[in-house]
Amino acid sequence: MYRTHTCGELTIGDAGKEVILSGWLQRSRDLGGMTFIDLRDRYGITQLVFNMDTNSELCEKARKLGREYVIQAWGKVRERSNKNPRIPTGEIEIEVERLEVLNRSEVPPFTIEDNTDGGEELRMKYRYLDLRRNIVKSNLILRHKVAREVRKYLDSEGFVEIETPFLIKSTPEGARDFVVPSRMQPGTFYALPQSPQTLKQLLMVAGFDRYFQIVKCFRDEDLRADRQPEFTQIDCEMSFVERDDVLETFEGLAKYLFREIKGIKFTETFKRMPYSEAMERYGTDKPDLRFEMRITELTDLVKGRGFQAFDSAGYVGAICAKGCSDYSRKQLDELTEFVKKPQIGARGLVYVKYGSDGLKSSVDKFYSGGDLEKWVKITGAEQGDLILILAGEKNKTLYALSELRLEMANRLGLRKKDVFVPLWVVDFPLLEWDEEEGRFFAMHHPFTSPKPEDISLLETDPAKVRANAYDLVINGTEIGGGSIRIHDTSIQKLMFKVLGFSEEEAERQFGFLLGAFRYGAPPHGGIAFGFDRWVALFGGQDSIRDFIAFPKNNSGRDLMLDTPSEISEKQLKELKLKINLED
Repeated sequence: MYRTHTCGELTIGDAGKEVILSGWLQRSRDLGGMTFIDLRDRYGITQLVFNMDTNSELCEKARKLGREYVIQAWGKVRERSNKNPRIPTGEIEIEVERLEVLNRSEVPPFTIEDNTDGGEELRMKYRYLDLRRNIVKSNLILRHKVAREVRKYLDSEGFVEIETPFLIKSTPEGARDFVVPSRMQPGTFYALPQSPQTLKQLLMVAGFDRYFQIVKCFRDEDLRADRQPEFTQIDCEMSFVERDDVLETFEGLAKYLFREIKGIKFTETFKRMPYSEAMERYGTDKPDLRFEMRITELTDLVKGRGFQAFDSAGYVGAICAKGCSDYSRKQLDELTEFVKKPQIGARGLVYVKYGSDGLKSSVDKFYSGGDLEKWVKITGAEQGDLILILAGEKNKTLYALSELRLEMANRLGLRKKDVFVPLWVVDFPLLEWDEEEGRFFAMHHPFTSPKPEDISLLETDPAKVRANAYDLVINGTEIGGGSIRIHDTSIQKLMFKVLGFSEEEAERQFGFLLGAFRYGAPPHGGIAFGFDRWVALFGGQDSIRDFIAFPKNNSGRDLMLDTPSEISEKQLKELKLKINLED
């Protein structure tokens, strides 16, 4: 027997018991005639004590052990004289009677502590060591708990978990596919699924009216904090439902998870906001509603005063930062530099301070006090506030204002990690125009249904068609999104036509789905949640990386496995492939 107990369960009630513990040596301390070892396993830490007076040979053996040695200790539980209230086992220690080394360890490349001295790249290279740290270990245990509760809730709602294949057909829409060459069919390729979208629709045709899957998905796209080349979705689909049925079911899932994981109860229905309102008021389709600071349009108020930046702009908008009228010149210059960053894209920043001595602006030369008072009124500014104004092309300026809004909220401490404000964003545009390609693309995917009242516009004015789609946004992060699907073959064919597909192309790419629709496809809809994002949200972090056991870095590399990597010439020949990197 390697152990009778874990290193996290013994308490003062176990005093006097003979126990066996196994684990890793976290740290050791030699204090004259005594040696103390902190023994760690997945469950916690227990202090071992060795006494030179009672067993000098055993104490000397303990003193020769290094960090991360795997050891086994036999001994008696006793009350600790110097108690540690920060850990569950802090009232006891083990008076060791026998000690065995199960495996030695080299000196780790970084300290395995919550506050480690290892940089991110080093920790990713030795991820198996990083996972021993409490802070990372607890993230993965949180992930397990969330998955368990997701399955509990969906099972209680009558959903069936069904696995779908990883080797599927490549599709031309959406992000880039990861492709897998076929050895048995040279010159042909599978694709790894970006999502099981068409497969879950086929399950609806098959009669499984409530499906879900916690599933790996793959997208060959540039990475950021909330993105990985492989990620996990809570993928769901329902038959015989309208939009509100889907929202009610999965709002229930969100409320259940908040209650079970965070102990937070939401009693009111989540707010719903049309996409158009989100863009006009917040400059983004995933607004953070933990704070107000809405965007106000000033375009008509500011034209014709000779200020070229405003006169030549297609759009002028402002936000009001409460209590910031005392911002210094240095702080305003910092904000100006922030909005002029290439990733933000604004050309400059105009401000109005509403201080105790009245209104002061960076454009006093062009605008009168009366003009500024109108700006104050429309933005809702009060004495002590700061109005920040950007101008330019509308969509780019709204984006810049949304980023400036978040920057100000960060500076003012308004984005509190323990506050959660969920929101359904609805009525997205169905299509978006691509100037380079000269055609429409589906904003979500080609199987999203138009709102019933907009179907007639598909042939006459596609840009005005709204999608019967919805996103769940929490604290400025898109947690999940979905739609009611097209289940009518004629509408699906019309959608492909608007997207520029010939009948032959549509049949070649999606013939399996169109064929299935001919055999009685029910009305259906669904949603997919970013499982990694849920866990990161509950863990209070922006990045999903530390909630994934073996993540990739920002370049898409796994530093531990040293991949992606080249494959052998023999494998290339088997696959009938040639690699030419000169292009």
